[in-house]
Amino acid sequence: MADVYLGGEPLAEVVRSGFVESRHNGSVAVLGADGEVAAWGGDVIGTVFPRSASKPLQAVGMLRAGLRAGPADLAVVAASHRGQPFHLAAVLRVLGEAGIPTGALGCPPDYPLSEDARDELIRAGHGREALFMNCSGKHAGMLRTAAANGWPLESYLDPDHPLQQRITAAVEDLSAESIRAVGVDGCGAPLLALSLRGLAGALRRLVEAPEGSHERAVADAMRAHPELVSGDDAGGDDTQLMRAVPGLLAKSGAEGVVAAALPGVGAVALKIDDGAMRARLPVLAAAFERLGVSVGDLAEVPVNGGGRRVGVVRSVW
Repeated sequence: MADVYLGGEPLAEVVRSGFVESRHNGSVAVLGADGEVAAWGGDVIGTVFPRSASKPLQAVGMLRAGLRAGPADLAVVAASHRGQPFHLAAVLRVLGEAGIPTGALGCPPDYPLSEDARDELIRAGHGREALFMNCSGKHAGMLRTAAANGWPLESYLDPDHPLQQRITAAVEDLSAESIRAVGVDGCGAPLLALSLRGLAGALRRLVEAPEGSHERAVADAMRAHPELVSGDDAGGDDTQLMRAVPGLLAKSGAEGVVAAALPGVGAVALKIDDGAMRARLPVLAAAFERLGVSVGDLAEVPVNGGGRRVGVVRSVW
């Protein structure tokens, strides 16, 4: 894997009232059913931070390290949840069943991503809390895994902690790549750099894994409970994708990253270079069209003006 990400090529454009007002460059890796690169744009072997798109891989690492969790709990461990009431209940359950207080969460205090959930909590007198942060499910899973092994809880986010070492080993195994850089994610957890090709290959391994394996357990949990992975409101892109395409596993991340895989078909991982989230779905749709799969209405993101649709974000790749 190359150490430096060289940047991408034109992937999407924003059209308003028939005028192209913005363009987004990026890179996209498309793997076929055999796991080989079937199509690509930009730099798919350079090093990027997958951000939250790597959460399914981290969840596999937790299972390999001894985490025991049912499908719904496992889905929220792999989630970038939106802080809706059912999300918070799931995170509290992951912590509570292991006797871990919410004060042990190492993610920063935040409000829910869901505007409705945020407004309701503010009306009830709540401020920012670590529980509400979109990565609290992952952190709850990490704490529960550490507790199951008798590892220290207060240092669970240290890259040298036994938990993080197990997670790193799992990510390297699933991606078939060595980790070339370790950063700090927005939630404070170690962030492992991969290539887009490696990320796509890892997601593909999850959906193609045999039943009973840790990999398949994560994939099945996320697909059975997509509303826990992101949310059931307008901002729940991963939920919408998995509901639109039966069998699809999808996980997005910050800075314009998304990865998805469909058993027997292939996998896609992409990054929009300027971090724009609005360009991800159109490019992902174009990538899956090359594999013969349609994501329906999600292929275009509307552009509004004056309260009505006046344009679209569309793929040019």
